[in-house]
Amino acid sequence: MNQYISRVTLMVKDYDEALTFYTEVLKFQILEDTQRSPEKRWVIIAPPGDKQCALLLAKAKNEAQLAAVGNQTGGRVFMFLYTDDFERDVNHMEKHQVKFVTKPTEKEFGKVAVFEDLYGNKWDFIEPKS
Repeated sequence: MNQYISRVTLMVKDYDEALTFYTEVLKFQILEDTQRSPEKRWVIIAPPGDKQCALLLAKAKNEAQLAAVGNQTGGRVFMFLYTDDFERDVNHMEKHQVKFVTKPTEKEFGKVAVFEDLYGNKWDFIEPKS
């Protein structure tokens, strides 16, 4: 039996502002952007090089969902984003004023820093040791 996680829902306030952040700042690729109704789109994005596990951007539609934007994990790290060039990507994110919660450090598993996305969700950014 083979299984894998295909999509993870990420609650956002606005599709277009989220797309701008994820495609321009984190360099994600748009895999699909389909209008489903006047207020709903099916927006799937993924980091370059990964199309198996992607994010489904879901626009918050009520107060309870809006309250979850930026705090989908109760303040814990939400996502783990791996890279093959830590310095290149950290420099790019810093140029786009990404807020780093921790300074880049070297750990036994590789280089790591925690950053916040445009809504405040925390991400571990990691370049694993080879």
